[in-house]
Amino acid sequence: MEVESVESLTPLLQQADQWGEVLLLLPLLVGLEAVLSADNAIALAAISRRLHDPARQRQALNLGLVLALIFRLGLIALASFVLDFWPLQLLASSYLLWLCGRHLLGQDDGNGDNAAGEGPATAAQAKGSEATAAEHPHHGATLGSIVATLALTDLAFSLDSVSAAVAVTDRLPLVMAGGVIGIIALRLTAELFLRWLEIFPHLETAGYLAVGLVGLRLLLRVVMPALDLPEWALLLIVAALFAWGFSLRTAPSPLPEQGGGDG
Repeated sequence: MEVESVESLTPLLQQADQWGEVLLLLPLLVGLEAVLSADNAIALAAISRRLHDPARQRQALNLGLVLALIFRLGLIALASFVLDFWPLQLLASSYLLWLCGRHLLGQDDGNGDNAAGEGPATAAQAKGSEATAAEHPHHGATLGSIVATLALTDLAFSLDSVSAAVAVTDRLPLVMAGGVIGIIALRLTAELFLRWLEIFPHLETAGYLAVGLVGLRLLLRVVMPALDLPEWALLLIVAALFAWGFSLRTAPSPLPEQGGGDG
């Protein structure tokens, strides 16, 4: 009778052990996603910023990250094959390095307004550029192109975050749950970065440099796997880039003077 009782409790004990593992690993996976997605979030914010109109920026983030979630879940489901498929890693690395180089060379759509002007950008020119963007909200980028770019960018980043998550646990449903929560956190963080990009002028460049760093890391995995950059070194470099990105804050625009009486 006692033996039968113990045997009947075995499935419950196994379930309790599995739930304990979930409660332990899920926060770890979410935290891992959040740390590895900081540079991803700022890149997505900078890409959606090309639309100029805040409502269209939010719409692009919503649609792009829904598509990104589908891609990410597919990547997790095929992780055992995809993560060892070097042509995909090389393609993702090339794409991220291209994004970084495009920004550093001033070829982003959002920078086109300043490039068209004469001489260096001034505060007055910046205001004129914003006015032009408000009059022509579709200038420089379309909603569809931005949504596609957001989804592809997250997919390229996911090769790094998914490989780290799979190294923590091989339970795909658990990794998928962490990926879903990570996408939700990414959406909220990207909107926060959208506001910060208007305040900290170095932040966008810092984010794209971090994008290039991830691309370089993926390239090293393909070309020289023995020289894979340690996780702590990558985090230190990204933290230094973000510290520089937040080091300069623009002064708030002065309020227009009231037309006044004779005092």
